[in-house]
Amino acid sequence: MPEPQTPDEAISQAGAGGATDLAMEEGTSLEKTPGGPEGTGPAGKPRSLWSDAWRDLRRNPVFIISALVILFLVIISIWPSLIASGDPLQADLDDAQKGSEPGHPFGFDPQGRDVYTRVVYGTRTSVTVGVCATLGVALLGSVLGGLAGFFGGWWDSILSRLTDVFFGIPVILGGLVFLSVVTSSTVWPVVGFIVLLGWPQIARIARGSVITAKQNDYVQAARALGASNSRMLLRHITPNAIAPVIVVATIALGTYISLEATLSFLGVGLKDPAVSWGIDISAASNYIRNAPHMLLWPAGALAVTVLAFIMLGDAVRDALDPKLR
Repeated sequence: MPEPQTPDEAISQAGAGGATDLAMEEGTSLEKTPGGPEGTGPAGKPRSLWSDAWRDLRRNPVFIISALVILFLVIISIWPSLIASGDPLQADLDDAQKGSEPGHPFGFDPQGRDVYTRVVYGTRTSVTVGVCATLGVALLGSVLGGLAGFFGGWWDSILSRLTDVFFGIPVILGGLVFLSVVTSSTVWPVVGFIVLLGWPQIARIARGSVITAKQNDYVQAARALGASNSRMLLRHITPNAIAPVIVVATIALGTYISLEATLSFLGVGLKDPAVSWGIDISAASNYIRNAPHMLLWPAGALAVTVLAFIMLGDAVRDALDPKLR
């Protein structure tokens, strides 16, 4: 009785030829190879935009440094007592404008409050405003812009004219008018104002990205197969149109932190007893000659925070934009 043949022997005896054998050998080698050539993942499968972007980000020192700085800022904004044991509101006029001394490395402000403690606790305000405002702007702008780009027609026309109106409002002037009537000392009026004036930029980005994505062949094929509008938006268009929104929102986060400090400096943003870098910079601006430490430390913390988020946004943009590869 003849011995059973392997698949390779059976195909070879049937006259399959060298091309078939070579194809089978290549298929076997791909299955055994943990990673394919450049641009492919395991088993030779092409990598997605997101996996490619994450691969590039891990090799980018700018991303690593900015991410570590932001991680540190987030941690101390949640648990400021980890590195500051004092009370940011405790004041002693006997210590007003004093410089650095043991236990108080940044000195004291005009009311005798510890500058180091206030700088640490001010991180919570800045990070909260930046993150909440960015989430609100990205969500509102993406929904409105995405729907306008997908459906077009009168909805698109109304949104376009509405964004033109909001783009015509100066941000600082709008903040002076809108926030001057607010008496709350919390961050939420400032967050609401930023969302109110910030969504048109994201809406335009989302609109253009959706218009580009819905013209692709896979969307047309899904439409021809009878896919519903909601399915096309959620399954096919959104995953391929969200990258520009993420890039713009990440860069804008640093801008929103700077805007909160500017409004607080002008006296219409956060107000005492809230702890904010903008409030401290405003209070110290009159003493810059006699006690420059009161201004330099909160201003330096603000600059580092804004720079970290902008650097992170630039790194994400470089990783998600195929044209920059």
